Amino acid sequence: MKTFISDLIPKLLLFSQKIDNLALLTNQHWVAVDDISENKNVYIFRTNNDLLISHNGKVEKAKWEYLGNNSLLIDKNDGSYLFKHGFFDENILALRVDSKDEYAFFINENKYGGELNSLDKVINFLTQQYLEPHLKKTFEDTTGIVLKSKQELDANSKIIIKRGEIEIEVQLYNNLYSIEAGLRVFINSKNAPNGKYKIGFMEYIYVVDGIISKTTIF
Repeated sequence: MKTFISDLIPKLLLFSQKIDNLALLTNQHWVAVDDISENKNVYIFRTNNDLLISHNGKVEKAKWEYLGNNSLLIDKNDGSYLFKHGFFDENILALRVDSKDEYAFFINENKYGGELNSLDKVINFLTQQYLEPHLKKTFEDTTGIVLKSKQELDANSKIIIKRGEIEIEVQLYNNLYSIEAGLRVFINSKNAPNGKYKIGFMEYIYVVDGIISKTTIF
C-alpha cells in the first residue's frame, strides 16, 4: 500500500464523512491508488471485521477494527497497522498513517473504471468538488496558499525521502509524491544494492542497479 504526502486532505475535514460511518465503509470495493494503471489492489471491509485484500485477483485474508477516536486498525500477516481518519465520502477514502502526515488513498470501484483512475484525478476531483468555485477564493485569500493546477507543475521539483536505511529520489506534484518503478534508490549516497526492501506499511520495493524495478504489497 503506497502512501502520499498531501496538504489538501486536512483542508477537507469539514466536508468529510466520519470514519465510523461503517455502512458507507463496509462491503464496498475500495481500490488502492498505487500503480493503479498496472495493478489492481482491492480492499473489502466486511461487517464481520474480515478484510479481504485482492492483488490482481490473488486474495489475502486479514482483519480490521474501528477503535473509536477516528482510528482504524488493520491486522495482516506481517503486522498490525494503525490509521487515522483523513477524508471519506462515497467516492474516495483517505487514511492517514498514525503519527505521520502521509495518506493511503482508495477509490470506490464504482469510479475506478471512469474519471477517478489516477492520483492526479483524485486530487483534482476533491479540489473541484469541495474547494471550488465558491470556497477557492476565500481559501486562498485567508491562507495565502494558491491551489496549483497540473499546468503549473514544476518538472524539476525533486526531493530525497528516507525510508529506513535507504533514500529515494522522488518528484513532487502539488506536495504529493509516489514511490514507483524507475526512481533512484541510495544507501549512504551510493546506489542501493540489488534486493527487496520494506519501505512502509504493507509496501515493498525491488531494486536493480540502484533503480526501483517494481513495487508490491507482498
